[in-house]
Amino acid sequence: MARFNVLTLNSISARGLSRLPAGEYDHASHVEDPHAILVRSADMHAMDISASVLAIGRAGAGTNNIPVKELSTRGVPVFNAPGANANAVKELVLAGMLMAVRNIVPAVGFVEGLTLEGEALAKKVEEGKKHFSGIELANHTLGVVGLGRIGSLVADAAIKLGMNVVGFDPEITVEAAWSLPSQVRRANSMEELVKGADFVTLHVPQVAATKHLINAARLQLMKHHAVLLNFSREGIVDVDAVLAAIAAKKLRAYVCDFPDERFRANPAIVALPHLGASTREAEDNCAIMVVDQVRDYLEHGNIANAVNFPNVSMPRESPFRIGIANANVPNMLGQISTLLANGGLNIHNMLNKSRGEMAYTLVDVDSEVPPTVLAGIRSVAGVLSVRYLPVSE
Repeated sequence: MARFNVLTLNSISARGLSRLPAGEYDHASHVEDPHAILVRSADMHAMDISASVLAIGRAGAGTNNIPVKELSTRGVPVFNAPGANANAVKELVLAGMLMAVRNIVPAVGFVEGLTLEGEALAKKVEEGKKHFSGIELANHTLGVVGLGRIGSLVADAAIKLGMNVVGFDPEITVEAAWSLPSQVRRANSMEELVKGADFVTLHVPQVAATKHLINAARLQLMKHHAVLLNFSREGIVDVDAVLAAIAAKKLRAYVCDFPDERFRANPAIVALPHLGASTREAEDNCAIMVVDQVRDYLEHGNIANAVNFPNVSMPRESPFRIGIANANVPNMLGQISTLLANGGLNIHNMLNKSRGEMAYTLVDVDSEVPPTVLAGIRSVAGVLSVRYLPVSE
């Protein structure tokens, strides 16, 4: 019998699933009492998630389709794969800019509608091409909102195309700042960025603070005939405000990955069918990354890239390990240490980190942990989950 059962809610890349050792793991679209769930776009909000589930792995970046808050109260980490699809999204953003300013979509439609032949066809092409004249990207300014992995790659590619780049990200990490091209000029606010950019591209998560980040007021500040690109999340943009800006000839174009019935027959809007991460390479990368993270958690309790837990990784120095998720409240470590000491256990190594209301602790001890000690830790007020992770020496 396999040690772990993994439920797959969507088609997950075979390259990712191959990293689950046969014999140790069973994975299928229908499994009883799964220990982990791997998902891409399936909506889990109405799903009855089994009490056996220890971890969720999202083979992608966004987790809006997962009930993260509910899982947090159960001490279940939700892993994602930030940056694994970054190159795919970067390439689509560049394609989006070119589609907008070179009028590629209407030009293709024009050619497809031609029924003439020979010289008549050539004459019609020459007469019609003037309607699709565009502009070049070089020497224009791109505003990048969100300077994580995707935003940084977009900025770098735009610079190589001869564009000027300005960026805004009040939450930028030290790691992201190091990877950012030095030529990127920093904007002090969203308002400063949109005022100076010919193109604005969005690369931020959809949270309460980013809902309608682009609204009527900020659209009004944008340059006349600017291009707005959204390959991030639909709700970041106020669509009604965008439609009004296009009708008023304020925006040249809106290019996004989120179709809407209000976009039909609007030549200034290019809406793609959620193609951002739809490349073979991106799907492989996302699956490999998230499967590795879920496996490391199931086997060793380590956490990397969970959206609701702190990153906690500790090398094994003992075969006897406990992983504890708990509310981030005072004296939790003291209570855990006391229970271990009362159980006659010596702490070999311990690592504790917190993130918002959540805290997580890994403890390696020098001898086998009795069930009574584990039960005692589970009974502590604020403890959400306790996992015993022994390994064979």
